[in-house]
Amino acid sequence: MEMDKHRRLPRVVVAGLGGGAGKTVVSLALLLAARRLGRQVRAFKKGPDYIDAAWLAWASGSPARNLDTYLMGFPAAIGSFVSNAICDGLNVVEGNRGVFDGMDVAGTHSSAALAKALAAPVLLVLNVTKVTRTVAAYILGAQKLDPALNIAGVVLNHVNGRRHEQIVRDSIASVCDVPVVGVVPRLDGVSLLPERHLGLITPDEHRQQDTFERTLLDDVVPGLDMNAIFRIANAAGPLTVPHICPGLADVGPSTAKETPSSPRLRIGYFKDPAFSFYYPENLEALERSGAELVTISPLTASALPPDISALYIGGGFPEVHASALAANSAFLRTLRESAHNGMPIYAECGGLMVLSRAIVWQGSKHPMAGVLPFEAHVCSAAQGHGYAEIVVDRPNPFFPTGLAVRGHEFHYSKIVLENGGLETACEVRRGKGIGQGRDGVIFNNVWAGYTHLHALATPEWAVGLLRAARQFASPSRNGAFAMTERH
Repeated sequence: MEMDKHRRLPRVVVAGLGGGAGKTVVSLALLLAARRLGRQVRAFKKGPDYIDAAWLAWASGSPARNLDTYLMGFPAAIGSFVSNAICDGLNVVEGNRGVFDGMDVAGTHSSAALAKALAAPVLLVLNVTKVTRTVAAYILGAQKLDPALNIAGVVLNHVNGRRHEQIVRDSIASVCDVPVVGVVPRLDGVSLLPERHLGLITPDEHRQQDTFERTLLDDVVPGLDMNAIFRIANAAGPLTVPHICPGLADVGPSTAKETPSSPRLRIGYFKDPAFSFYYPENLEALERSGAELVTISPLTASALPPDISALYIGGGFPEVHASALAANSAFLRTLRESAHNGMPIYAECGGLMVLSRAIVWQGSKHPMAGVLPFEAHVCSAAQGHGYAEIVVDRPNPFFPTGLAVRGHEFHYSKIVLENGGLETACEVRRGKGIGQGRDGVIFNNVWAGYTHLHALATPEWAVGLLRAARQFASPSRNGAFAMTERH
């Protein structure tokens, strides 16, 4: 990956001491405030989150990139930041979980580890509900735990009036050499970002975006000291991949570029409120590989486009829209026919659900495409949540056997198979998959699983999907694909 030798990228990592601190609200407010002041902005999300990243894209007006050092390794994560960040303006990286929470007791792959790898100052967002001087202890503890972490500013969240604010400010000033650069008041009766079983409501489904934006601009932004935050961001030194990467452990998989194909192939992907979980890099990798992407809404389209050579179905909330999906029976029929005719279909999580016989949710059964011989039952608790590691151990249309892949999963659904078995392509070594240590259900040229992949972590994914599409589009094809083997 070619980079400028030195790039000055004004940047901050917005972190907290745990979930619910207010990282997302502060990150969104920072982006909106900077744009209002005429600054360019870019947004990034630490970890494999889709929904926070979608909100960051909404606030920044540009695609938000996920930086996940576990999935893609430190070099690829830092390279993605350097490639997509801007030299003038503000680059905001929203952390996840608590700032030191990682894969183990050492905090491996934590927000703190990412901040240090990016040489980025940290804005620590603290929920100060029912505390005063103890806030200083939070900051001192964080500084003591990792002196190498540059906690450059503090944002106080849920502040209960001026007296509360002043006591907390004075407490911090008395013992900590960290400035307060933001104060967010307690907003009684205001639900800034409604949640449901998979987290926040997505921007596509939030029906009061204008009201939410106005609340951020009127009630959150005024409490941010943007001049101080710009100074902190601008103080970050030049960043180069060669200077950052040496010596970092667990450098992760290769980021080899795909070879463009000719002629360009049309690949469809579902995109509407029911299916919105896509990494920008995945779609870009397909385009770099030679694909022309075609967006399809299974909620409104009457049929699949006749000239596509493959289909990519990401995750989302098909259960929330199950009634509308089931009502579009003509579309589901063409989906089923395409699968039976050998079209390559790569489906993740929500894609698996729409390919099943039915989605069962909240006591109702909604017929789906019926490509796969099971139902998807949505439960009240998560059935799989966290990072996943799979090894491809059986022939399939997309991946070579023997390939080890890192991904992630977050699903409340499980498959319910009445009888018989399933053909699957991979062993699950970390995570849940479809159950019994397996994932990647195979039917004809369909792959359907609960594991989400990122193209920077698994460059073989785009290569495999384009190869399958090219073979399907070939006039000389006859029947099923030759399954992929490692050579």
